[in-house]
Amino acid sequence: MTPGAELTSPEAPLFDPTAPLTATGNLRRRDGVDRAVRVGATLAAAIGVAMLALVVFSVVSKGASVISLGFFIHNPVGLVSGGIGSYLLGTIEIVAIAALVAAPIGILTGLYLTEFAGSRSRTGQTLKLALDLLQGVPTIVVGLVIYGLIVIPLHQPSGFAAGIAVAIVMLPLMARSSQEVLLLVPGTLREAADALGVSRWRTVLTVILPAASGGILTGAILAIARGAGETAPVLLADGSGFNPAVTDLNPFHAIPSIPIYILTIADEAIPNAFAHAWGAAFVLLVIILVANVVARALFVRSRGKMLAS
Repeated sequence: MTPGAELTSPEAPLFDPTAPLTATGNLRRRDGVDRAVRVGATLAAAIGVAMLALVVFSVVSKGASVISLGFFIHNPVGLVSGGIGSYLLGTIEIVAIAALVAAPIGILTGLYLTEFAGSRSRTGQTLKLALDLLQGVPTIVVGLVIYGLIVIPLHQPSGFAAGIAVAIVMLPLMARSSQEVLLLVPGTLREAADALGVSRWRTVLTVILPAASGGILTGAILAIARGAGETAPVLLADGSGFNPAVTDLNPFHAIPSIPIYILTIADEAIPNAFAHAWGAAFVLLVIILVANVVARALFVRSRGKMLAS
């Protein structure tokens, strides 16, 4: 019997497109894999949230007892008394220096990648690869490089050197976040500006940047939150030579910072000072959490505006 005869024989069942679908072995296997992946993803997310809750609970329970107004404004007296006033001001100064250096470079880099470098530009692809590699470099390596480039020639650690090191850590995050936000700006805005004969640089300054300002600010806040908690580069670039009992805001002198304060107490292993270390960790944690919440709120708001336009 020929194949054509088999297909037309009355014994062969005809395919009915209106018949209901029936589960096969392959469908049941795929359904089982789908359920397993869903359970695994949910469990992983729950573990991540539980880890964060554990860290927050430990820091709050052990550090909340020393939190007071004096803890913020008074300078430390040794390691077992006083506050973290000078350390807090030093952290703010280092992060401010880092933000002033990283923000313009990061935003301009994001603008170049989205507005001036084409999708097939070798320069743009090389720059993206460099940013990705820089983001993966261990921060202690960044601190070591700054130690060799700035600290050794100046013969002293300084807040400026620490700010430059933190700026290098912040730069790739700020540049890539700016790039992603600028890509969300509707192309119709660029087309309208081109139709009106507006030059490219004027379009960027008056149309693109205002539309993406909220998202760019979000990326900057996230980068600042990360830089505020960095320890390794600050330790190498500004880890000694300061007097925490005296408030010195000269960026070319060594200045204290909260991560160094916590590390010093942990290294000295003084039981009576552990509460102050937990209190400083509590302050740093609150700063980072608030920055992340504010950044998330700004991102949702700016994304809604861009999608509405």
